[in-house]
Parts: sequence; structure tokens; C-alpha cells
Amino acid sequence: MISSGLHNFFGNKDIAAALEDMIGRGRVSQTILLSGPEGVGKATLARRFAARLVGDAHKIEQDDLSLESNAAIIADREKWTADKRNEDPLLFSSHPDFVTFAPDGPLRQISIQQMRLLKERAPLKPLKGKFRVFLIDQMDRANEQAANSLLKTLEEPPEHLVLIMTARNPYDLLPTIRSRAVGFRLSRLSDEEMRQFLHARGSSDDRRAKLAEGSPGLAVSIDLEAYDRRRAAMLALLNVAAGTEPFGNWLKHSDAIAARRTEKLDLYLEVLYLLLEDVLRAAHGVASFRNFDLRREIEGLARRVSFAWIRAAVERVDELSGLVRRNIQKTLALDAFAVFARG
Repeated sequence: MISSGLHNFFGNKDIAAALEDMIGRGRVSQTILLSGPEGVGKATLARRFAARLVGDAHKIEQDDLSLESNAAIIADREKWTADKRNEDPLLFSSHPDFVTFAPDGPLRQISIQQMRLLKERAPLKPLKGKFRVFLIDQMDRANEQAANSLLKTLEEPPEHLVLIMTARNPYDLLPTIRSRAVGFRLSRLSDEEMRQFLHARGSSDDRRAKLAEGSPGLAVSIDLEAYDRRRAAMLALLNVAAGTEPFGNWLKHSDAIAARRTEKLDLYLEVLYLLLEDVLRAAHGVASFRNFDLRREIEGLARRVSFAWIRAAVERVDELSGLVRRNIQKTLALDAFAVFARG
């Protein structure tokens, strides 16, 4: 953990130290890209770095998207019409010199209206210190129009502006955006770092640590009750898809999923990915499972399917993930997966 400067940040010490060194040498890059798996602390590190530049860390932390109040705002905006969201682009700014742009709407995208607002605000001078810091969280969820709009700001940024972007996969961004940013790839935390993190949060839940597998954000945010319900459905889906159970066993889960209209397809796909990952591990004799409490069921699936089946199933889930932004109907998508994989 970095205890001076970028304090209270667990893991990725070399990246935290590099950012601290930028400040120490007075050579802060104006565009920074923090990439890595979900939950490893990309946005957290961005806020810590911003606090070192503009001060008032407490105010900046109020823009944490995982806070219940902020999550409620984002969820409520999903009910707005597109026109209303366009008229009032989503941003968080508890500190006058720090702004967070977050994915918005039912498809959770960074919109062109948000990037136009960023461009309008970019020339404004900082109210207190030397810098203004803009964070675009999950820039890889920007549509093409939004990404192209951002390029105009990146080409000639005002000298006071520091722009930080986060993304799971940097290669989902336009090459022209990547080339203008100093990139840092955050890795998952080690088992010891995760133990330290959970201990600092007053927890020693081994199951959370296993499921998160090095992602502290996931470890503290995962709703185990909701996860178990989704996992039961996705395990049934895999058993039907692998031909170990009749198709009718999936239909009761499909009906239950359809009844939960507020739950997004991507929540189920994330669980499906984890189960397929564990099946692949079991097929290759890897002892460590993320869903270790389902070892017997996972090993049974692994004996039933081939590597080619697992690969085809993952590719199909990848396709469905790409369709999430097109608002594909979730039960139809999962039904189609079962039919495809069973075939």
C-alpha cells in the first residue's frame, strides 16, 4: 500500500509510485489512461491522483460511483427519456476543480452530449490551484460519436487540464485516443494484498476474495444473495446447454429472469463468464476455482464438454456482450445461447 501521497491505495505500487513521481518532478501528463480488470481500483487511483493535484480529497471521494447515493442517481436516470438525458448530461463534481463523467442511460454509455459538455468546460480556469482534473470513467463505453468528439479536446488541451480515462481494455478505444495518452495497466492484487485490503475493511470473507480474484472493488461491492440467484440460473443454463439436463429445466429460470425487468443482461453474462472460466480450469486440472463451493458441479460439467465446446460457448457469450449495448432482450439472448451450445 502507498502510505504517503497516494494513500489508502492497495496494490499496483509501481503505478502509484509513477504517478507520485510525476507530481514530484512537476511533469504531470495531461492525458492518462488507466486500464485493467473491473474492480482493481482504476477510478479510485484516479481520484487519489486528482486529490494530490487539487486537494480536498474528501470532496473528491464523494464522486465515487459506487456510493449508494451516486448509484441511485445513475439508476434513476435510466428511467429518463433520451431527450431529457441529452438536455442534462450526467456528471459528478463535488470539488470545483474535479469532474467525473460516468456511463449513462439504460445502455450505460458515455454520450456525445457529455463529451460536448467536457469540451465546453475544459477552457475554464481552476478556481483554486494549478490544475483542473476531468475523469472519464469507463471510456471504453463511449460510442463512436462521443469518442470522436473527445479527440478535439485531446489534440489541444488547455495547459491547466489533466484528463484521466479508465477502461477495462485499452484496445477498445480509438487508436488516436490511445496514442495521445500515457497508459498504465493495473493488474489484479495478490492474495496477500487482498487479505490486507479486506482486513483493512474489517472483513476476512474468503468467498468474496475467491470470487473477486484480485479485484478489491468487486470484493466489497458484490451482492452475494443476488449473485447466488443469478449463478443458480446460469449453472442451469450451462447444464442444459451441455446436454446434461432437459431444456425444460432452464425454462423456469428463464421465466424468473424475465420477471426481473430491472436486471440487466450483462449481470448474468458476467456470472456466466466466471462459471465457464471455472469449467475450463477444471478441464485442465487447475485446483483453484472462483466458485469453489460448486466444485462438484463444475467438475461434472468439465467431464461432459470438450475444449472446443467451451471455446464456442465463450465466443457466444462475447457476441451477446457486444449486443448488450443494442438493448437485446435478455431472456431471448440466454435462450438462444442454450439452443446454440446444446446443438
